[in-house]
Amino acid sequence: MASAAETSNETYATGKGDVERRGSVTQTEKGRWERLWPVIACGAGLFSDGYLNNIIGPVNTMLSRIYPDSYTKSSAQANVASITFAGTVLGMLFFGYTSDHYSRKWSLFASTLIIILFAALGTGSYGAGGSPTGLLAALVAYRFFLGIGIGGEYPAGSVGCAESTGELKQGTRNKWFILFTNVQIDLAFLVAAIVATVVVLITGEDHLRVAWRVCLGLGILPPLSLLYLRLKLQEPEAFKRESLANAKTPWGLIIKFYWFRLGIVSIIWFIYDFSAYSFSIYATSILANLLGESAPLWKSLAWNILINFFYMPGCLAGAFVADLPSMGPKKTLCIGVALQGVIGFIMAGCYPYLNRPENVAGFVVVYGVFLALGEFGPGDNIGLVASKTCATGIRGQYYGIAAAVGKIGAFAGSYALDAIQKAAGDDKNAAGRNPFFVASSLAFLAAGLVLLLPHIGQDTIDQEDVKFREYLLANGYDTSKMGLQSASTTTSDGEGGVVVGDEKTKV
Repeated sequence: MASAAETSNETYATGKGDVERRGSVTQTEKGRWERLWPVIACGAGLFSDGYLNNIIGPVNTMLSRIYPDSYTKSSAQANVASITFAGTVLGMLFFGYTSDHYSRKWSLFASTLIIILFAALGTGSYGAGGSPTGLLAALVAYRFFLGIGIGGEYPAGSVGCAESTGELKQGTRNKWFILFTNVQIDLAFLVAAIVATVVVLITGEDHLRVAWRVCLGLGILPPLSLLYLRLKLQEPEAFKRESLANAKTPWGLIIKFYWFRLGIVSIIWFIYDFSAYSFSIYATSILANLLGESAPLWKSLAWNILINFFYMPGCLAGAFVADLPSMGPKKTLCIGVALQGVIGFIMAGCYPYLNRPENVAGFVVVYGVFLALGEFGPGDNIGLVASKTCATGIRGQYYGIAAAVGKIGAFAGSYALDAIQKAAGDDKNAAGRNPFFVASSLAFLAAGLVLLLPHIGQDTIDQEDVKFREYLLANGYDTSKMGLQSASTTTSDGEGGVVVGDEKTKV
């Protein structure tokens, strides 16, 4: 016997099919693992994004010690740290298109192969010509192409992950999405910090040329571990039903319906990545300066482990809070980013006291809380918001554009942070304090923008598909060709409901 809550959003079989849905969970013969493993296979690839982006921070520090002139005193340092973001933007836009117009599965598989190839080449030992200049140029080039592969993880992987959670139990969908997207990135940040420390301890600081190559080369393992699972993936059920791959894309109607919402999501993502990625890249350098030039490299790397550890309680707490009926993704995002802004201003005000070697523990703890709140709010929920505030037919491109704007923020942030620090000249307090003033001000702006977003519930993906179909029908668009199968059509039933394929959905 269905409860009242279940009955309010049931989908009934019409007699032509054998599928019955309650609470938007498809009651097929699939077991729990069959429902869950596509979520894992699609989302967990973001571990590669987190590892390969965060490991460049320690590598940045190693290269600056190996090549103090050709690296530190040129644009190479900023290019190596940031060029991956440029490739990622291109990858997000390209794979966003292919995932909507061709296939979620094969777009994701292709991006995985690109990551594996260029993670291997990106050790800088290929095409270097034996000179530091050639090596650094090769490293920059390979990391750009690596970024293209990473870009595919968002509009194909994260989108597929979001759509696959629709088959999971109500009240858990946001949690599972976050656990296999942003939590994977943050876990990879922590693993990258641990790997860098261990590798430097093993090789010693006299063999940093080996250390940085090993650190980058280990980035091949995460995408390799997912290759088989992704080959076995099927297209998500929502994509099979709502895809525009076989239909003419109504660009004008899409822009009219979603432009404002997409703009808000994109700006929030820009602000989050502006601080999150740029601070993570320079965390090792900040600590090295705080500890002093005489401190061994492993010590700053070890403190970096603690900094990255703070990501974990933040992202794990956010994953569970986002599913609470009284909170949800929107409130969690708003509260998290607002509190991050408060902590950022506190750090800026107290920086002269925190920026002392004897207070390094205090600096790490306060800085860690700053980072944890960023993950609790926007880190966990911005991808969730982007994946659930648009219809399935254009979700890859919508998500890809929002994520690309976010990566532009990361790209801009890495340069801006460097420029802000250099503009302070010899004033070390200002060099460390000013970035927190900027990041905190932007955090409060993001908190205000969140209030403009719609409510996001457990069934928002299904509801958004219905609303979008009705909007297209109302504007004269033929929806009969939507979906990967001709039977996957949606029309109004004339009784306040919408027929999706062989199913009738109450709205």
